[in-house]
Amino acid sequence: MKNFNVGVIGATGMVGQRFLTILKDHPWFNVKVLAASSSSANKTYEEAVKEKWKLSEKMPEKFKNLIVLDAMKNMKKIAEEVDFVFCAVNMPKEEIKNLEEAYAKLECPVISNNSANRNVEDVPMIIPEINASHIKIIDSQKKRLKTKKGFIAVKSNCSIQSFVPAISPLLCFKPTKILACTYQAVSGAGRTLEEWEEIKDNVIPFIKNEEEKSELEPLKIWGEIKNEKIVPNKEISITTQCLRVPVSDGHTAAVFVSFKEKPTLDEIKNKWEDFNKTINLNLPSSPKKFLHYFEEEDRPQSKLDRNLENGMAISIGRLRKDSQYDYKFICLSHNTLRGAAKGAVLMAELLADEGYLK
Repeated sequence: MKNFNVGVIGATGMVGQRFLTILKDHPWFNVKVLAASSSSANKTYEEAVKEKWKLSEKMPEKFKNLIVLDAMKNMKKIAEEVDFVFCAVNMPKEEIKNLEEAYAKLECPVISNNSANRNVEDVPMIIPEINASHIKIIDSQKKRLKTKKGFIAVKSNCSIQSFVPAISPLLCFKPTKILACTYQAVSGAGRTLEEWEEIKDNVIPFIKNEEEKSELEPLKIWGEIKNEKIVPNKEISITTQCLRVPVSDGHTAAVFVSFKEKPTLDEIKNKWEDFNKTINLNLPSSPKKFLHYFEEEDRPQSKLDRNLENGMAISIGRLRKDSQYDYKFICLSHNTLRGAAKGAVLMAELLADEGYLK
């Protein structure tokens, strides 16, 4: 059995909290260090979070009395005590980028939930079922950083975790253009329905930087490694609209796609089903079945389907022909599990299994 000591940087935030509920009984990863900003440092985790605990699941007892360290001032101490860190901090982008690179240069690998390093050409952005081969770029990144084991690997944006897995098995039909409208849960903003008055009986048609991420990140995931960098896919054009809706968890996407080599409806469904058979991760957090297609007209639904396969499956439904594009369909993923903390844990499991975490 693999055994790693890990740290959670940004442990007091909503994604950090989710990390702890996932890792409390993890078979490979033992949480040894919790870190956050200076305002939380030197307090017990329970004292630092207090009424800011936002999950329906209770705070794990085993972490309540751990002393929170300062993620900046205690960086060297943290790097010495753990084998790698999960990072989910709320800071300006450039500061996050510098923080993560500093940990990597201290020979402490960083599994990041943040967006700051996603566009760096030698930083892999991994959805394990789709582009696991991109981890090979880590060797080039280490050369740049001059490290032996330190590196950064990032999880993609939560908004694309629904539609990218659904389109990936269809790349053989050469998609040319994609429109995706995402309807995103409030937990994606680190909030709850109870505390956010503005979202009640409302839809907010703007999420800062979300559309830019949703249009660019899939192209990196569908890209290839050339000359020690990941070159994005240049054959597909993507446009998106991202809306915040009054749902607690679960990002839904309405997807429209056209192909150079147009498949039939049955060919698309068969590709989705066959794709499940090609996945052989066998990792603690990987779902038994990655893609689930619903024949019912009113599925998938956030409340009914977001927790499918412990929140790690992608739900798809309402595949049909479209008058402007070739086809349209609906996708759903759990944004704080598959789309955030648990997706990062699965990526760490893949990296551990492939020998990149030591």
